Amino acid sequence: MAELTKTISDLTTPVVLLDRAKTIANIRSMQDHCNANGVGLWPHMKTHKMVEMAKLQLAAGAQGLTCAKVGEAEAMLPSGVRRIFIAHSLVDVRVAPRLTKLADQLDELRVAATSVAQAEALERVAMATGRVLKVMLAVDTGLHREGVRDIESAKGVAAICARCPQLELAGIYTHEGQLYGAKPEEQSERTAAVLQRMIEVRDAIDTSLPLWPGCSVTAPLMAATGKVQVVRPGAYMFGDMALAVTSQVMAPIDVAIHVLVTVVDRPEPGLALIDAGSKVFSSDKTALGVHAIAVDGRDIQAVRLNEEHGYLRGSDVDTLKVGDRLQLMPAHVCTVINLTNQVTVVEGATIVDRWRVDARGRVD
Repeated sequence: MAELTKTISDLTTPVVLLDRAKTIANIRSMQDHCNANGVGLWPHMKTHKMVEMAKLQLAAGAQGLTCAKVGEAEAMLPSGVRRIFIAHSLVDVRVAPRLTKLADQLDELRVAATSVAQAEALERVAMATGRVLKVMLAVDTGLHREGVRDIESAKGVAAICARCPQLELAGIYTHEGQLYGAKPEEQSERTAAVLQRMIEVRDAIDTSLPLWPGCSVTAPLMAATGKVQVVRPGAYMFGDMALAVTSQVMAPIDVAIHVLVTVVDRPEPGLALIDAGSKVFSSDKTALGVHAIAVDGRDIQAVRLNEEHGYLRGSDVDTLKVGDRLQLMPAHVCTVINLTNQVTVVEGATIVDRWRVDARGRVD
C-alpha cells in the first residue's frame, strides 16, 4: 500500500471518506439488535463492495452475505465468507460454470427465484451446475420489481423447485425498498404490511419456510417482530440522506461516509460550483431533488450535477469562497461507493488506511 498522507488536509479532492469508528459502531449496533432478537444477519454487500468491510461484518457475527450479482460474490471470497445469497434473477445458463466454482468454495450458496418464467430458466442453470442450490422465493411486497405477485405464481415456483433435483426451496425473501420513502410515523404500519404479505405467501406453500426481508429502514423493526429469521440490510453501516434525513432511522452524526469536495468557482451570488459531479455522486437524488447536503449543518445543498461539477445552493452558500473545502452527505451511498476505486479511512481528521472497492463495476 502506498504511504498514507497524514490528515484530511493533505488530500486532493474529490475523495470519499469513511469514518472507521462510526462504521464499526453501526455494524455493532445492527448485529447487537439481531442477536438480541435471535435473528440472523446476512448484510447486502452491494452497498460497500469491499472485502475489508465484509471482514468486519463477519467478525461481528454476520452469518453470511447477500450479493446482487455473481461477480460481487466472487469478489467477496477473500473475506472468508462461507455463506452467500445471490439476490438476483439468474437466467443465463452460461453463468453455470461460475456458479459451480462458487458453490464449491462455500458451505452454502443460495439463489433467487423471482417468477415462474425466471424459475424455469433457473432450473436449466441449476441442472448445468450439477450442484444442489438453495432457493429463496421472492415476493413483491410493494416495490413492484422482482417477486411473485400472487399465490398461484408462488405455488408455481414451488412446484418447479420440487421437480428439480438441483433446486431446494429454502425460504421467502423480499426487498421492501419502497420503505425508503416512508416517514417515521408510517414505518411500523407499512413494515407490518410487508411482513403480513410475506407470511400469506409463505403459509400458502410451506409454513416452515423462513422469512428473509431486506431493507436498512425496516431491519430493526422486522427483527423485533419475532416472525422473521434473517434480515438483509445494506446501507446501515454507512448511512446516507435516505437513512438519516428522509426515513430518520439513524442520526445524521452517525453517517460514516462523506465526500470531501472543493469550491472551484462562485459564478454568481447564491451559487457555488464544486469539483464533484455525477461521476462522484451519480445522478441519484432525494424526492426533493437534492444530491447531497453539507455535513456541518449549514444550509448548503447540491441541487444539480454535471459530470465534473456540482451546483451548490442554499441560504448559506454565500459563506463559501473559491478554494474552500467541505464535506457532503450523499443522497444515496451505494452509487457513491461504486463510482470510486477506493475509500480513504479516517479517524477524525487523521487518515488511517485506504480500502479498495473490490467489487466496483462487478455487474456481471
